[in-house]
Amino acid sequence: MITPLLSLTVPTVKTLADCTDFTITVSPYLPQLYALPRQVFARINDFNALKELYITTNPLITALAFALFLASVVLVVSEVNKNYSQVDRLWGIIPVLFNSHYALWAHLAGLPAQRLDHVMSVSILWGMRLTFNYWRKGGYTIGSEDYRWEVVKDYTGPFWMFGLNVAFISLGQCLLLFAITTPTYILLLSGRVIGDELTTYDNLFPKVMFALIVVEFFSDHQQWYFYGAREEYRSTAKVPRDSIYTREQLDRGFNTSGLWAWSRHPNFAAEQGFWVCLYQWACCESFTFANWTFAGAFGYLILFQASTWFTELISARKYPEYKIYQQRVGRFLPKPKTRSMEELKKEEKVEETKGKREIKGSGKTKKR
Repeated sequence: MITPLLSLTVPTVKTLADCTDFTITVSPYLPQLYALPRQVFARINDFNALKELYITTNPLITALAFALFLASVVLVVSEVNKNYSQVDRLWGIIPVLFNSHYALWAHLAGLPAQRLDHVMSVSILWGMRLTFNYWRKGGYTIGSEDYRWEVVKDYTGPFWMFGLNVAFISLGQCLLLFAITTPTYILLLSGRVIGDELTTYDNLFPKVMFALIVVEFFSDHQQWYFYGAREEYRSTAKVPRDSIYTREQLDRGFNTSGLWAWSRHPNFAAEQGFWVCLYQWACCESFTFANWTFAGAFGYLILFQASTWFTELISARKYPEYKIYQQRVGRFLPKPKTRSMEELKKEEKVEETKGKREIKGSGKTKKR
């Protein structure tokens, strides 16, 4: 019953290259976006009718429609509460929903879905880690907001903050979270060409993505443990007994040990790598060097470059040694000559000793 409808829902692709052709796989289905709100409203009380509409609507268009709807909801909620961390609360959830949606749609439509199940699995693990870390930092407590938005609000003022909210915070970020999952649509279409048998890429990329999640997990844990020790140290003026950190490290105010000794933002590096991997997976599976879903991965990289720059601008003002940390350790990837902050005092002592020797030697020369 569903199979004859597929020709109206997803393109009949004959080659893997067809799966990445925007004019074949996306453009013909954009009119569905305009009619979808009216169709949903007409079927709102009929579950079976809604299910049929879901199956007979292109899955990419369904995801895009949901992203636009969510953006409008986030805009209203954020303006009513004057709290601009609404998308932050959903960051670990929305991409998981989109990737799970593609897998669910493929199962309901009777298309090869084993590849999409792999995408969904690693996405769920990614989302669980991010959501848990956001929760334990208090992100879901009433009134909590990213400290950076306070700085932006003070700088821009109410009028420009509203414009920024419309263009970027609500709409831009929701569309970005939709865009980073669009490679899954290509993987869905490629299944119509190569079937449900897993390829080498289907075995490789989920493992790499899982490894990146592990890196993020340990980065988060090291950061959480450090700031817990720092807060206890600040309240008692004593280094916690079970702490692995020295007084000097805690006085510094920011973590420079573990993975953070090699990268200033190892969690951000792995985060970007995760979604770049999904994009590369779609490229490799479709045998293309690049395709239109590049927009999502590229946008994600740009966002993290800008966000990290702003975060470090604030950190450099707050912590006296942060600029030294920036010189010695790479932002995302390790520098060719990464120098640990723990060696800083040793180097200072060597320089101090060397200076004393030079002064002493200079004094002897004058005596002679």
